[in-house]
Amino acid sequence: MKILITGGSGFIGSNFVRFWLSRHPNDEIYNLDKLTYAANPKSLSDIESNPHYHFIKGDICDSKIVNETISSGIELIVHFAAETHVDRSLDDPLSFLKTNIFGTHTILEAAKKFNLRFHHISTDEVFGALPLDSPEKFCETTPYDPRSPYSASKAASDHFVMAYYHSFGLPVTITNCSNNYGPYQSPEKFIPRMITNLIDGQKIPIYGDGLYVRDWLYVTDHCRAIEAVITKGKIGQSYNVGGLVKDVSNLDLAQIILKIMSKDEANVEHVPDRPGHDRRYSMDWTKIQKDLNWQPSLTFEEGIMATVKWYQNNEIWWRPMKIEAEEFYRRLAASRK
Repeated sequence: MKILITGGSGFIGSNFVRFWLSRHPNDEIYNLDKLTYAANPKSLSDIESNPHYHFIKGDICDSKIVNETISSGIELIVHFAAETHVDRSLDDPLSFLKTNIFGTHTILEAAKKFNLRFHHISTDEVFGALPLDSPEKFCETTPYDPRSPYSASKAASDHFVMAYYHSFGLPVTITNCSNNYGPYQSPEKFIPRMITNLIDGQKIPIYGDGLYVRDWLYVTDHCRAIEAVITKGKIGQSYNVGGLVKDVSNLDLAQIILKIMSKDEANVEHVPDRPGHDRRYSMDWTKIQKDLNWQPSLTFEEGIMATVKWYQNNEIWWRPMKIEAEEFYRRLAASRK
């Protein structure tokens, strides 16, 4: 099978490319990626020589290159390409609208033209936020209530995907995942920023009181979930994918990382909160567990230990991105004073 992966040089995309080729070595992967700040070609340097892997540099908003790529015999599209950083969406909402909405529309139009199976990667952030003292979790029928330019753009893209299913009969599925972590994630993101800061002898920055709660999903478990939906999922359905069975606050997460890296609480620094910071996300992944027999293979602690070890052993990968990430945060802090 020939598969088009959009955004395959990004964090989740690169992990999925490697995962899929390891599980389906006879398939052909075509990776279409613009190589923005969020992508790193070195993430797939170990498979560049694989004859079943093909890289195409291009923008998902460019219908010409999208259609040319698909016309080579693509049978399945797995759509990862997106702007994903909430802080960046507060700084530059327009780029999120362009990539996440117009880019998704371009890919959907091409999929419709060639009548291709289309799987869309989305986020739990489209559902909004939950109160800290609530037992409630997001499920597939939770009404959408996005609260940042990022989550609003992803909500719009989800609606477009389902509109193409209902209006044109396009065979689509969606996974709404929780916060991913693991190897090859940019050091501007929360977990790798904490780890790389501690490696550099810097403090962990925690927004506000640190009681914000997220569901955390190890990236390889997410790849397994996507594979399950692609191979066994029901067309026209969405599936929530989470990694935890109990809430973990940002402070709890910091404590886990500090313990693994043999650091104390003096390495935590509370910083001013960001605008519109959602209080709590929690995912109910009962549907994918019951219908597709999927569940996380790693505990949170196991996943964090593996992630810390990877960043400790792969400084040559993250060091150049770390410089750019910290410059972005310096500019952001200055703009909010």
